[in-house]
Amino acid sequence: MKDFNGKVAFITGGASGAGFGQAKVFSEAGCKIVIADIRQDHLDEAKAYFKDKKAQVHFIKLDITDRKAYTKAADEVEKVFGGPPQILFNTAGVNAFGPAEASTFEDYDFVMGVCLGGVVNGMVTFVPRMIKSGRPGYIATVASMGGLMGASRCAPYSAAKAAVINLMESYYQALKPYNIGVSCLCPGGIKTNIGESSYTRPKNLANTGYNTNEKTIEFMAHHYSFGIDPVELAQIFKKGIENEVLFVIPFSEPDKFMKGVMERMVNYTTPEGMKRQEELNKKMMEERKKNPNPMMEGADEAGWGQAREGLTWVKDGRPKGVFN
Repeated sequence: MKDFNGKVAFITGGASGAGFGQAKVFSEAGCKIVIADIRQDHLDEAKAYFKDKKAQVHFIKLDITDRKAYTKAADEVEKVFGGPPQILFNTAGVNAFGPAEASTFEDYDFVMGVCLGGVVNGMVTFVPRMIKSGRPGYIATVASMGGLMGASRCAPYSAAKAAVINLMESYYQALKPYNIGVSCLCPGGIKTNIGESSYTRPKNLANTGYNTNEKTIEFMAHHYSFGIDPVELAQIFKKGIENEVLFVIPFSEPDKFMKGVMERMVNYTTPEGMKRQEELNKKMMEERKKNPNPMMEGADEAGWGQAREGLTWVKDGRPKGVFN
């Protein structure tokens, strides 16, 4: 897809972070924007930004885990713009950090419910409508570099994003006959407020095995401040969509990066490879200890990535100042 002028773009999590960056970039490219977001304060901020802009923007407060609400949002889009969106951005996400062995059912239900379930809800809600419209379309979904590898301190997130990556490849194959393209963005850190995910965590899913408090939230604001700017990321994503690349890796040498990911997977398939990978892991950890990442400054003091108090079976064998 190279021509965005006049196309309706529906963006989940569109009022802040990566989604807001997409709203800015694609509105400037000529899209009519629908910003869907769960936080009213962010919707208000986005409205203020677009107030004096020459862009057509519609706002919907939406919990993407609520399927009935999603259907109503889709109906609203058709009422306002005369049809379904030509571009669906599955961008909204949450995260929670702590040892995998400390995870509760609720940790999985919360993180995977948004990061995977929200994408599923978007696809099941909009794809049939997009196909029935008979117009060319595009699915643009944000996964994560975390979905390309396991991470012992954010297992639900990594699992959800891995599933999203797989899901997008399936839809990439399925939607070709309908002239609907698919791209999946796999970024690293982004300058977003995803560290505030606990603010929108439902009360019925409050039970967590992770240490989460104002100190950890404050640390995450510091951590993500080193990430890529959302507008810059959206511009990279736009180029990937224009080139119809399935996996958009926002690094200078994406093929080299992915070869490293695949090499790790290959190593894990044989005893000899396991030994090679363990050596590589050790070297990487030693390098991290020698050259501390400024993103991780204050992590241990904040208790970030640790289990909540009272979980006596959890051992923290992580080297200080190192996130793994």
